[in-house]
Amino acid sequence: MAQAVNGTSIKLAAQHCHWEPQGAYTGEISVAMLRETGCTYVIVGHSERRQHFGDTNETVNRRVHAVLAGGLVPIVCVGETLEEREAEATGAVVARQVDTAFADVRPEQLATCVIAYEPVWAIGTGRTATPGQAQEVHDAIRRQIGSRASAATAERIRLLYGGSVKPDNIDALMAEPDIDGALVGGASLDATAFTRIVQYQ
Repeated sequence: MAQAVNGTSIKLAAQHCHWEPQGAYTGEISVAMLRETGCTYVIVGHSERRQHFGDTNETVNRRVHAVLAGGLVPIVCVGETLEEREAEATGAVVARQVDTAFADVRPEQLATCVIAYEPVWAIGTGRTATPGQAQEVHDAIRRQIGSRASAATAERIRLLYGGSVKPDNIDALMAEPDIDGALVGGASLDATAFTRIVQYQ
């Protein structure tokens, strides 16, 4: 795969990594191994990792530091459950996830990172946040980054939306000012659908 995309604008990403550079961690993969395979990005803290494999805000932070130390770019996933949204706790939950994930990360490192807002209630359910709901959270994240680092860092950091992104909602999502891209899940398994998403208008 790395050879196939070499010389193109397509970059490889991994869905997970371990925070230790080496050791006896059967079934895990290190950042160094990912780098050797040609990866540029690593998804960290996806909701399914949190739900099924026990990832916490603290282990996400350890992975973020490992990815940065290895010279790759973390795509840090944050998002609230349906119960948290209905309790009007979205802002507090996401803010805590962002704060913990990037604890002790220097501003110049933070500017190179990617944050993916993935409302858990919209992943694989066919439901999606409205463009306005997604923009509201993205705006809050960008302002939070500005407060902890600088306006320049907040402007540089890339914010993705992930949560049942489909051909029929990508245009409206990408029209929002603080949505810089999409973390596409199920729709990426359909070549026609994924092509339409990539070629959004």
